[in-house]
Amino acid sequence: MRWITFLFTSLMATSLSADGFDRPVPQAQSATAEFWYALACLALIVAMVAVHRLVARR
Repeated sequence: MRWITFLFTSLMATSLSADGFDRPVPQAQSATAEFWYALACLALIVAMVAVHRLVARR
């Protein structure tokens, strides 16, 4: 009975083996995405300056 179980599991493991991992290819950013990223960076800098000024007054 052990041999049947071993044979069954070994055959199932080879027939159900997974494919190798294929890394996703990174896509280039569009000009629109770069614009919104730059705008978000500037907004973050403005917010940090505002917080700095608010904290420095106290």
